[in-house]
Amino acid sequence: MHEDEIHDDALVAGVREGDRAMIGRAITLVESTRPEHRARAGRILERLLPHTGGAHRVGITGVPGVGKSTFIDRLGTTLTAQGHRVAVLAVDPSSTRSGGSILADKTRMPNLAVDDHAFVRPSPSAGTLGGVARATREAMLVLEAAGHDVVIVETVGVGQSETVVHGMVDIFAVLMLAGAGDELQGIKKGVLEFADLLAVNKADGDNVERAARAAGDYRRALHLLRPVSPNWSPPVLTCSGLTGDGIDEFWRHVESHRSKMTESGERATRRREQQLQWMDTLLTERLVARFRADPAVGEHRARIEAAVLAGEITPSIAVDRLLGEGD
Repeated sequence: MHEDEIHDDALVAGVREGDRAMIGRAITLVESTRPEHRARAGRILERLLPHTGGAHRVGITGVPGVGKSTFIDRLGTTLTAQGHRVAVLAVDPSSTRSGGSILADKTRMPNLAVDDHAFVRPSPSAGTLGGVARATREAMLVLEAAGHDVVIVETVGVGQSETVVHGMVDIFAVLMLAGAGDELQGIKKGVLEFADLLAVNKADGDNVERAARAAGDYRRALHLLRPVSPNWSPPVLTCSGLTGDGIDEFWRHVESHRSKMTESGERATRRREQQLQWMDTLLTERLVARFRADPAVGEHRARIEAAVLAGEITPSIAVDRLLGEGD
C-alpha cells in the first residue's frame, strides 16, 4: 500500500474517532490552496462524506458590538452540558490568521475553547470570501464526520459573508441590539429577509425593557416581509449571552425549526439546493481563474483594457473580444 494511502487511512480513522489532533490536521488540509493538498483533501472528504450531514448547522450573524462571541460561548457551553458536541467555525474574509489568532479565539470564547466537547476554529486566511467559504464548508464536513452534532458558523466579517453563511446552514439567526437609536441600525433589509430567527441580545440589567421594546419593533418589521418559508414564521426573542437568559428558548426554536423543516421535506431540499449553488459558485471561480491564468489571455487583456481606459470601446465589447466573440 502506498505511504499516502496509509496516512490517509490513519487520518480518516482519527477524524472518525474524534481525535482533536487529527481533526485539526484534516481541517488544515482542506484549508490549503496547494494543488497536492487539494487533491488529498478531496480523497479524505470523499471517504468522510457518508458520515456527514447529521448536525444542526446554525448560522449566527449580527451587527458589530452585538456580542456574538459571548452569546456563542454561552450557547455552546449550555449545549455541551446537555451532551452535545459543538463546533464553531468563523467566516471572516478579512482574516490574516497567524499562529497567535488561536489564542485570540480562546479569549473570544474562553469557555468553549477549553471545553473537551467543543472545537473552535478561527477563520482560514484564504484571502477571498470564496476561499474562506470553501474552507469553512469542507471543515464543517470534517467536524460532522468527527461526531459534532451542532456546527455553529459565525460571520465575523461584514458584507457578503452573511449571504455566504446563509447558503451553508439549516437555520440562520440574526442577533440584534436595543437602545441604539433606529432599531434597524446597521442591518441590511436583505439580511432580515432571509433570517429564520431574530434575537435581541444583551437583554440584561437596565437594558431588559429596551430589549423587549426592540423585539416588538422587529416583530412588526418582519410582518412587512414575506416569510422565508411557508412552514416557518421567524420568531423574535430577547436573550443575554452574559447571564444566559433566553439561551434555552433560543435553542428550543432551533430544534422546532429543524423538526418542522424535516417533516415538510424543506430541510433536505434546502441542503440539495445549497450543494448545487455551491457547485456553480466553484465552477465559476475555477473557470475565471483558469481564464485569467492563460498567458495569451493576459497579453490580449492588457491591450483590451487600454482601449477601455482610452474610451475607444465599451466594457461589454471588451469582454466579447476577450472571449473571442467579437472582432
